[in-house]
This record gives sequence, C-alpha cells and structure tokens, in this order.
Amino acid sequence: MPPTLASLVHHSALKLTVRAGEDRLDVPVRWAHVSELADPVPYMEGGELLLITALKLDAEDPEAMQRYVKRLVGAGVVGLGFAVGVNYDEIPEALVDAAREEGLPLLEVPRRTPFLAISKAVSAAIAADQYRAVTAGFAAQRELTRQALSDGPEGLLAALAQQVDGWAALYDASGAVVAAAPEWAARRAARLTAEVERLRERPAPASSVIGGPSGEDRVELHSLGTGRRPRAALAVGTAAALGTAERYAVHSAIALLTLTTERSRSLHAAEQRIGTAVLRMLLAGEPDHARAVAGDLYGDLLDAPFRLILAESASASASRAHADGHARVAPVPPTAAALAAAETDGDPLDGLAETVESAAARSGESVLVVPDGERLVVLAGDGGAAVAACTEYALAVQAARAATREQPAADEDELVVGVSAPAGPIAAAAAYKQAEQALSVARRRGRSLVEHEELAAGSVLPLLQDDAVRAFADGLLRALREHDATGRGDLVASLRAWLSRHGQWDAAAADLGVHRHTLRYRMRRVEEILGRSLDDPDVRMELWLALKATASAGE
Repeated sequence: MPPTLASLVHHSALKLTVRAGEDRLDVPVRWAHVSELADPVPYMEGGELLLITALKLDAEDPEAMQRYVKRLVGAGVVGLGFAVGVNYDEIPEALVDAAREEGLPLLEVPRRTPFLAISKAVSAAIAADQYRAVTAGFAAQRELTRQALSDGPEGLLAALAQQVDGWAALYDASGAVVAAAPEWAARRAARLTAEVERLRERPAPASSVIGGPSGEDRVELHSLGTGRRPRAALAVGTAAALGTAERYAVHSAIALLTLTTERSRSLHAAEQRIGTAVLRMLLAGEPDHARAVAGDLYGDLLDAPFRLILAESASASASRAHADGHARVAPVPPTAAALAAAETDGDPLDGLAETVESAAARSGESVLVVPDGERLVVLAGDGGAAVAACTEYALAVQAARAATREQPAADEDELVVGVSAPAGPIAAAAAYKQAEQALSVARRRGRSLVEHEELAAGSVLPLLQDDAVRAFADGLLRALREHDATGRGDLVASLRAWLSRHGQWDAAAADLGVHRHTLRYRMRRVEEILGRSLDDPDVRMELWLALKATASAGE
C-alpha cells in the first residue's frame, strides 16, 4: 500500500512528532512538497505532505494561520510538516490551533531531519508500493493465464474475481451473460444488459464505469475484440475503485479474453466453411456423408427434425422482386466479404446471425449458420431456442417498423425471413425450397417473416393481391367490362354467378333473377368476346381467379 502519514511518523530515522490531527494519520501521501510561498495552493494537486519553515508566514497571527490552513485543506493537502529550529524554535500555537480546528495533521520536524530525508522516504515507499503492485500484477497475469489455458473463460473469471475481491462476468455479442464468477454474480450481471448494449454501440476498445445505487457495487464494463464491432464484454464488480494490482489483473484478463475472442472468430470462420460443405451435402441428398464429415460438430442437428431458414436484406429482396420464382438448390460457398460481415455495423443479417448463435449457445443446441452472399442460411432444430430467437428477432424488426409507421428507404437494410416446415436430413432440399417460397411471399407481402405452414394452412386469395396478378385480371376482363359499360348486358356479374355455381344453369340464373336461356346467351357472348371456350377448365380457373383478384382490389 502507498505511504501514509502514520508510516512516516513511525519511520525511526525521521523522528517526526504529531502536534495535531492524530486521528487522520492513515491518509495516503502522494508526494512530499517543499514550499515557502504564502499561498502554495495554486501549485498543489492534492494528496501532498507540505513541508515549511514559515520563512514568509506570520505563523503567530491566528487569523492568518486560520486562512492559510483552511486553503491547504481545501486544496487537498493531507498533512503539514513544520521544521523547528530554523525560523521558529517551536511551532507557534496559532498554527497548532488552526490545524486542530481544521483537522489537518501537523507534524513537527526536528532540525536534524532535513526535508530531503522526508522526500526520499516518501519516494522510496511509493516506489516499493509500485513494485509490489507490478509484482502482484505479474503474478495475477500468470494465474489468469494458467486458469484460461486449463479451464477456459470460466476459470479465468474465477481467478479474476479472487484477484479483485469481487465478481466478474463475460457477455457474448448479443449482450447475454455466458459465464460469471462466483455463481451468484450471474443475476447481478444480467441486470447490466442494457449498459452492455450501449457499450457495444461504441467502437472497440471501449469502457464505462457504473456506480450502483446506495449499497450496490462499482462495476467496470470493458468491450472485447479488435474489430469495429465488439465481440464480447467483460464486467468487473468491486466494493471500491480498483487499486494498481487489481488494475493489472483486469487488463490481463481483457488481453486474454480478447485473444480468446479473436481465436474464436478464426474457428468460427472455419466452422462456417465446414457448415457450407455440410449444407451442400444435405441439399444434395447425402446426409450420411454430412454426418461422416461433421457429425461430432453438429451432433443431433443432422438427425433430428430441423427448420431451414433463409434470410436476406430488403435491398437484396428488391433485386429479386421480378425473379422467375425457381428455387435454388444449393447456396454458394461464403465469400470473404460474407465472412467479414460481422464487422459491418447495422447489418440485419449480422444481427440475426448473432442472435441465433447466442440463443443456441445458451441452450446448448447445435446450429448451422452459413452466409450466402446477400443471404443467410440457418439450419436449426425444430422447436429449439435458435428458431424461437430467429422468429422473435424478425418479428421485433417488423413491430418496430409498424410502430414508427415508416417505410424503409430504398437503400436501407431491412430483414426478410422465410422458414421451412419441419424436415428431416433426407428432405433438406425440399425444406430449402419451402423456405425460399416463404421468403418470396414475405417479400411480396412486406412482412419480416413468413413460415411455410402459413402458406399451406391459409388461403390462396392473399396471393392474388400481387400487382402482376391484378394487371393480368384487368387485362383478361377488360373486354367484358367495356361491353357492360355500353348497357347491352351484365356479362361480368353473369360470369361470376355461373362460375360460383360450377356451371349449373338453373341455380346461377335464379341467383341473377333471369331465365336460364338468357344466361346461356350471355355465356355464349362471353366466349365470343374473349375468344375462349368456357368448356376448358383452365379458362374457367383463370376467369375465376381474375374475378377474385379484382374483387379483392375493391373493384
């Protein structure tokens, strides 16, 4: 610990005597400073032991000494050393009284003790304290390194908590607590998620200090990672501010965890390349080969029912708005740009990948996440935390957009997700096609997420709201509407009634309130005008869908 006034008083070679402030001798001394100025306060930083002979002071004037001592205390001076036998044979009572009244420790320095000896004693004690702190820091670094190598981040956090006499917690990229020491600290760390999120918005390295409410600890938050976007965060909670040795320990932990994080990024990139190969095998109908290559890496994911998820940004969706609708069978391998996408701020695909991977890690699930150019392909266990996290993330994006009632700008990245029905490894290609179909529907409907089950369980009518379908319907029925506009009949309404009654003349005529011969005449006119036969089931289907499309448009 640093030198204190008490340690100087007990220094046998200095022979100092306490004349005032006996109850404040445990205050640390940052430096010993000699000044004979009548007002040395402008040159003080706080924490000094001021040494004087009162060469320029009227030390016997009570009012002058009262003002002098009060200014010293206000400047943070921790003690006053007065050399006797130089200008005064003993310390004047006016100064002693002023020091007692202000609570400033006053030390009598005998003539045989030079101020230089006191300065050397303070300097030597400070140097010794710094050496002890550095030595303790190196010892802490060795222990933290040993724990990190033997027990991973959990062991490192346990050692760090002991070093700082507090607690430590590690957060993943999503701000969730992945490890804490001691165990009770996990609950305390979880309450800081919002602070961690704010820290992640700042470029790494970044840190912040949270002074808790009365009775709570002091917490330091540090981002981890070397990229523009932090990969993780470390929280350290203590009862008081960190000392020098504790600071060394925290910095060592930050360095070790950053190395672990960067190593994890390299492993993650390698896993993505393996994941691409595994996905290719599954989509090619070779699940046995996939298990042989990466069965240990992905475990039950390659056997149990899974969901295949396709996600893309709105800008990518716009470029596919007029695609022919054919599903691709296999994604291309990830490019270098895709592997570096995690470093791009504001990328919704990056946010989705982090969310899914973090949810899977917390629940102990296996998940396959493969960047595919402007898309993201996810293979996750059906009913698991990863699929739920994906759904929640996408719906949160949609809810936020709806809450602001704003449409995204043309160059703004928004998330569009398609989710397949549950499938087994042998049906991965079919699941991919289902996910792409759901993605296409989500894109057309302006939604953030669509599950394939919605398409099978719902109605085809919402699909008719597409602009291309409406244009087709308008073109198909235009000639009939133009005929009706002349007042020569009601062909559109007659066609709708006839189709709705599956071609039953009597029933349709009754609905219209006309004779069945009249209806037969009108249907012959429809065939003549359109140049198409109503005996063709395809023609009847197209006309019915055209009528439904225009009806859904309010026409």
